[in-house]
Amino acid sequence: MEAHKDDTGSKIGMWLFLLSEILLFGGLFILYSIYRFKNPIDFHLAAGELDRVLGTVNTLILLTSSLTMALSISSIRKGNRYLSILLLTVTLLLGAVFLLNKYVEWTGKLHHGLYPNSPYLLGRSKGEVLFYGLYYSMTGLHGLHVLVGIVLLGIMWFWVRNGKIGRGNYIRLENSGLYWHLVDIIWIFLFPLFYLIT
Repeated sequence: MEAHKDDTGSKIGMWLFLLSEILLFGGLFILYSIYRFKNPIDFHLAAGELDRVLGTVNTLILLTSSLTMALSISSIRKGNRYLSILLLTVTLLLGAVFLLNKYVEWTGKLHHGLYPNSPYLLGRSKGEVLFYGLYYSMTGLHGLHVLVGIVLLGIMWFWVRNGKIGRGNYIRLENSGLYWHLVDIIWIFLFPLFYLIT
């Protein structure tokens, strides 16, 4: 018996899921904007303590990973399974490096006592407490999405390698790529909000 295949339904389902993710992060962006409007000086001071170089590097990493993901999909469409696997491997490695950089950044902040409910942070202004609360919540949620994306792309890697995904059946890889691009786009908004707008 042949398995049911509905590429259009699969794509529509993925787009609806991505819409729900956009609504989630959109609400957080609005919340951030409101608190920033109410506490501009405190947000300015707190943002100045973030590592812009590391934030910029992470931005370049995710943008590059979006490119390698798109090229992997293009390769499988052309029937080049080896190149698709290679590009997926690069995408996975870039995602892991992003998380490693985020870990380094977070541990640096934790070492300096800048974490939610720390005595040092609670001794600072209300706006700075709000800034770091939003910083950890939003970048942490984004990091969780990157981790889920790595797991998902890891599964796609095995499926491409084993021939379950190929030239005539690449919708699962394409949908996974859409998710990965969304994760990258969310970071494109997070980066200026926390690191650049001071």
